[in-house]
Amino acid sequence: MPQRRAARGRAGAGGGTVLVARLDSLGDVLLAGPAVRAVARTARRVVLLAGPRGAAAGRMLPGVDRVVEWCAPWIDADPPPVDRAAVAALCARVRAERPDAALILTSFHQSPLPLALLLRLAGVPWIGAVSTDYPGSLLDLRHRVPDGIPEAERMLSLAEAAGYRLGEGDAGRLAVRRPLPDTTGLTGPGGYVAVHVGASAPARRLPLRLAVDTTAALTAAGVRVVVTASAEDKADAAAVAEAGAVDLAGRTDLPELADVLDRAAVLVAGNTGPAHLAAAVHTPVVSLFSPVVPASAWAPYGTRLRLLGDQTQRCAHTRARLCPVPGHPCLNSVTADEVVRAVRDLMEDR
Repeated sequence: MPQRRAARGRAGAGGGTVLVARLDSLGDVLLAGPAVRAVARTARRVVLLAGPRGAAAGRMLPGVDRVVEWCAPWIDADPPPVDRAAVAALCARVRAERPDAALILTSFHQSPLPLALLLRLAGVPWIGAVSTDYPGSLLDLRHRVPDGIPEAERMLSLAEAAGYRLGEGDAGRLAVRRPLPDTTGLTGPGGYVAVHVGASAPARRLPLRLAVDTTAALTAAGVRVVVTASAEDKADAAAVAEAGAVDLAGRTDLPELADVLDRAAVLVAGNTGPAHLAAAVHTPVVSLFSPVVPASAWAPYGTRLRLLGDQTQRCAHTRARLCPVPGHPCLNSVTADEVVRAVRDLMEDR
């Protein structure tokens, strides 16, 4: 069970404005959703502090009243230099929101203490976070959790330790605001298989050859396929779509992508934000999961799942952005036949 030291009060004892911080990417912010909803149940207002890669997802979270965007030099994958004026501007923006409390949500390999220091300077009176490092006076609640638990549960356990609880009937799954925009004009009727190309880290991408072969096998069997990707991955998406799939690369914003995934029968993807977006709309996922981060923490949460990829390779838990093992065997060992079988298993389970 998670353990915590005696806290100086519990934030959830009253309402007021609560700042919830999750400063990384799309998937990280979506996984924070259950914790945000727990806070929103009793807080008067929830302000989400998000990085530029996760702010759009933050605006889709039920319970968020306002999103403040800031790029943290100790979090972002392409970090800006530390700048006194930028730090002062963040403190001023936080001070203007007048938060009564703050929860700093982090991954197991991140420290909440740099942000806790800035929030103290901004005048936040109560701050809670998961921290293995001694926080001194930076935290009122120093929460601890076991290694490797699902990220959504890690963050929700902090909210619970601070006195916030999900409402009755809320099972703690991922969720997005509805209604979603209607994208049937792009995709046609629902029930297709979505294949997502790309990821923020090359080591976590669905291999291009596997995406091409899987799409070709599915379309040859009469299954409709829709290919999704960012604008930066248009060339790869076009190569995958040549087998007869609909190419949506760069044609959807995040709410539209959520609708595309909502009406899909299954998503095939690497370890990437859209896999968590599929989980948030309760679409099953065939996850080609590179073990550079632990699947126990980062696999799509709360949806039906088939996890593929050799989780015992030497790259396991290295957090490498580029695969350190020649040939990327953890994912290149997976065949299109295996992916198609996993897709069919999930479609038949519906």
